[in-house]
Amino acid sequence: MARHPLLISLDPVADALGAELVPRTRVRASDIPLHWEGVLVGGLRLPGVHGTLERLIAAVETELGAPLVDLSREDKQEAVQLLRDRGAFRLRKSVESVADAMGVSRFTIYNYLNAENDG
Repeated sequence: MARHPLLISLDPVADALGAELVPRTRVRASDIPLHWEGVLVGGLRLPGVHGTLERLIAAVETELGAPLVDLSREDKQEAVQLLRDRGAFRLRKSVESVADAMGVSRFTIYNYLNAENDG
């Protein structure tokens, strides 16, 4: 059976969110129902919190065009701002994880965060 065009068009959105598109026969109450002209054609199943920070880091790396560790100091500062704006630092141990991904100390991440708050 061919996939509905709405589901096909939402593939990049699901990938960016780390979500899964499911056919109408597999839609659960917790999924976001996707309707086309009043008919349920599928659902968007959002991921759990596991892997959230990794997905946020991957999205920022894609946006900035390089792994965090390879970014210039200025780009690392921008990456921290983007991660902050997207809620990454509300997650447990995120400062440590981002510092590891950037190849810098936790102190450096806190400095970047404080500099943004001061400016």
